[in-house]
Amino acid sequence: MNTEYFRLGPHVEAARAGGQPLVALETVVVSFGLPRPINLQVAHEMEDAVRAEGAVPATIGLLEGRVVIGLTPAELAEFARGENLRKVSRRDIPVALARKEKGATTVAATVWAAARAGIRVVATGGIGGVHRGAPFDVSNDLPTLATEPVLVVCAGPKAILDLRATREWLETHGIPVLGWGIETMPAFYSASSGLPVDARVDTAEEAAAIARVHWTLGGKGILVTVPPPADFALPMERLEAILEEAMAEAERAGVQGWALTPFLLSRVAERTGGESVALNRALLLENARIAARIARALEA
Repeated sequence: MNTEYFRLGPHVEAARAGGQPLVALETVVVSFGLPRPINLQVAHEMEDAVRAEGAVPATIGLLEGRVVIGLTPAELAEFARGENLRKVSRRDIPVALARKEKGATTVAATVWAAARAGIRVVATGGIGGVHRGAPFDVSNDLPTLATEPVLVVCAGPKAILDLRATREWLETHGIPVLGWGIETMPAFYSASSGLPVDARVDTAEEAAAIARVHWTLGGKGILVTVPPPADFALPMERLEAILEEAMAEAERAGVQGWALTPFLLSRVAERTGGESVALNRALLLENARIAARIARALEA
């Protein structure tokens, strides 16, 4: 890790010195994925959930020409305000660093940065994937998983994607998909996509054992997919109807590229009367807790 371009937060430095397990967290969900002021509350709650399970949170963002691994509370508040902020995926990292821009990291950028810092576990909400009607439009989350030895705990790919094509992409590139207490991959807001996982795991120790073998044999990314809490999950049929309407609206408005995902998610939030925001919060906290347990099991 080149210290010219990386900085560890004081709590992360202390954790590394003490051999404590670490869990990396992204900042795009804080800056772009949740409305204010709940975004900062959720960011702190995720960090607290990681600590409660015996690990140390390392929320990642770009500040003053460096990738910061472990933002302080004051720095995290900056990201929650969302002012003069760039959404940073892997391709954007050199530009943002060279220009000393403030950047919120996507799943891809977070996984990449975590790997540079030797952090093996990342917690997030949903991952990107292959876009509907555009098989050439593939989120960088997927190729990053194919190249970095990091375990990502998530609620599966976002439901706005082509889930079958995304599942095939993961299989083609040798990324094991594990189901946390389930046999089918969840679809972010919904408990099941109907697509099978590669293996069900019921404990952090099981997930850690598979990850260790995967990495020992030269494997890279691995997914642990966690269904959203049952009290909050949306039925797939209802979600599909909302998404079809929102995608048609996006097409009419010419919304595309990186702006499409936040547009669709905002429409889902509107049309569910805020249910999706409560769901997003619940699944983020659950994923943070499970990620911390797996990080701890990997250190055992």
